Amino acid sequence: MTTALTNNVQIIEQGGKPAFAVIPWEDYQSLVEGVVQDESDVWFPHEVVKANVRGDSLVKAWREYLGMTQAELAAKAGIKQPALTRIEKIDANPRKITLIRLAEAMGLTVEQLIE
Repeated sequence: MTTALTNNVQIIEQGGKPAFAVIPWEDYQSLVEGVVQDESDVWFPHEVVKANVRGDSLVKAWREYLGMTQAELAAKAGIKQPALTRIEKIDANPRKITLIRLAEAMGLTVEQLIE
């Protein structure tokens, strides 16, 4: 696959140095499909990891990363805002169905919310 990509790539230079690589759409799609092989491959942005390390729960870290308020997320997930406040505490142990609802409301996988 690497050889095929190497033959179909266009390098665009900027200031005499390679700046961009242009590849055929089909090759791009193959690369993207290869990034996430299965649901065990879970992605976390640096900001979410940083917030979690400083003591925020993953639910709170993701909500803030996505720019959602507690009220917005609670409404979208079909739960009450005070319940979300409790869930966002680092020692909370929410039910799996609640985590599934929260994940769906944020466009995430449930694995991205499990500590």
